[in-house]
Amino acid sequence: MRYLTAGESHGPQLTTIIEGLPAGLPITVEEINHELARRQTGYGRGGRMLIEKDQVKILSGVRHGKTLGSPLTLVVENRDWKNWTNVMAAEDVDEKYKKRRQVLHPRPGHADLVGGMKYHHRDLRNVLERSSARETTMRVAIGAVAKKFLAELGVEIAGHVTTLGGIQAQIPEKLTVAEVKERAEASEIRVVDPNVEEAMKELIDATKAKGDTIGGVVEVLAAGVPAGLGSYVQWDSKLDGKLAQGIMSINAFKGVEIGLGFEAGNRPGSEVMDEIQWSEATGYTRTTNRLGGFEGGMTNGEIIRVRGVMKPIPTLYKPLKSVDINTKETIKASVERSDSTAVPAASVVAENVTATILAEALMEKFGHDSFDELKAAVAEYRAYLKTF
Repeated sequence: MRYLTAGESHGPQLTTIIEGLPAGLPITVEEINHELARRQTGYGRGGRMLIEKDQVKILSGVRHGKTLGSPLTLVVENRDWKNWTNVMAAEDVDEKYKKRRQVLHPRPGHADLVGGMKYHHRDLRNVLERSSARETTMRVAIGAVAKKFLAELGVEIAGHVTTLGGIQAQIPEKLTVAEVKERAEASEIRVVDPNVEEAMKELIDATKAKGDTIGGVVEVLAAGVPAGLGSYVQWDSKLDGKLAQGIMSINAFKGVEIGLGFEAGNRPGSEVMDEIQWSEATGYTRTTNRLGGFEGGMTNGEIIRVRGVMKPIPTLYKPLKSVDINTKETIKASVERSDSTAVPAASVVAENVTATILAEALMEKFGHDSFDELKAAVAEYRAYLKTF
C-alpha cells in the first residue's frame, strides 16, 4: 500500500490517494468521519476546530460500501477556504492580495524560515500552509481505512496521553487495550488516569492565559498483531524502524520509544528481555512485554507499545523574537491561529499512523488482491503460529 496527501491549510481541500488496498474491504464515510471527529476533540484546541467540521468524500475506489482494489481517493473540504479565496488562489491575483496575510517573520521551532530558504519563498505563507498540522487530517483519514482493515483481522488499537506539560498519568499495568480505549475516549485529555485530568486542564488554561503552549507524550497500543511482521534481513525491512519513522513524521514529534524505550539503557539485560513460554492454547508468549512487542525488527505477538513526544506548538500568542526576512531587523515572530496544546489530538493522529503502518506490513506479508483472500491467509497463518 502507498499513498500521497495533498492540500494547504487554507486551500480549498485536502486530498489523499491510497493505492494497493485489497478489493472487498468494507468501508463507509461514517467510519472515516468518526476518526476525523476524534482528531478535532481534546481540551486546549483553538478556534480553527470551531470552523472546520471535517467530513470526508470518497471520490473513487469504493462501490456499494466495499473497496474495488483500484485507487481510493478521499477529500476533505476546508470550510475556512471562503475567507481565503484571493489570498490562496491558484491563479495570479492583484498585488494587494499577495501582500494580504503575508508572512515575513518566521516562528522559532516551525518550518517557516528553513522552508523559505530551501524553496526560495519570500512569502513564508508558502511554507506554513503545507507544513501545518492540518495535513494530519488526511493521515487520520488514511488511518481510519487502515483501522477498519485491522479490525476485520482482529487487531485492536488504542491511543492515550501519558504526560502533559510535565504532569504524568499513573497507568495500571494490567489495563487491556480495550480498557485503555474506553478510558481515553471518556476523557477530554484522552488520559486513562482520572486523578490527573483536572490538573492537566488547569495547566492548559494557565498556559493559554500566558500566551504559551505545552507538549507531552502519547502512547499507542496494538493488540492482536500476529508474530512475524517485518524482517531482520535488511535495515529498511525492520518494522519497528518503520513505526518509529512514522511516529516521527507527525508534526511536532521529537522522539520515539518502543516498550521500555530509553529506560532499557538503565537496566541489566535480565530486566529488559522478555522470557518465552509456550502453551497448547496460545502457542508462544512472553511473561513480560518490556520490548513493546518487537524482537529483531519483527512483531513477536505481544501487544505493540509505542510512545512519541510532542513538543509545544511553535505558534505563541506572546511570540518569541525573530527576524524580518526582508529588513533583517529583530522583531516578534508571526502569530497564526493555533492551540495551547494539541497533545490529546496527537494521540489520535499517532493511533492512525500506527494503524497505517501495521496495515501496510500485513499487506506486505500476505497476498491482498482480495480482502477475503487476505483474511483467510491471516487466519491460516495464526493457526500455524500456534503449532510451530
